[in-house]
Amino acid sequence: MSDAPQPRLEAGHEAEGKPAALIAWGLYILSIPSANVLVLVGLVVAYAARSSATGLPRQHIEAQIALFWSVFWWTIALWVLIVISIFASIILIGIPFLLLFGALWFLLSIWFTVKSILGVVNLVSDKPA
Repeated sequence: MSDAPQPRLEAGHEAEGKPAALIAWGLYILSIPSANVLVLVGLVVAYAARSSATGLPRQHIEAQIALFWSVFWWTIALWVLIVISIFASIILIGIPFLLLFGALWFLLSIWFTVKSILGVVNLVSDKPA
């Protein structure tokens, strides 16, 4: 038997972890104005609250962690493509690709922010992320 605390999911029990999930969503929303520094703080909050959160807040925290890692890897891929396009721009064939990958990175940042705003709205409305 494991000694780790198990989440309580029985009916009538108030879910724990909602303040932490709201804080993490808020920090995710502030990622663009903070040059992505606060998104790392939000990730730490989500990981710290994950073990004690139950019910709907737990689902939101899991969604926050999954959202961060998916956007992180897409950002890495786009930045690699942007760097390659910069070098290809020296011989003028990379300029359209540089513009394309830069626009995709911008859209990814906007999508992350919109998804975070919708996460806050859903959490406040007691809906899944």
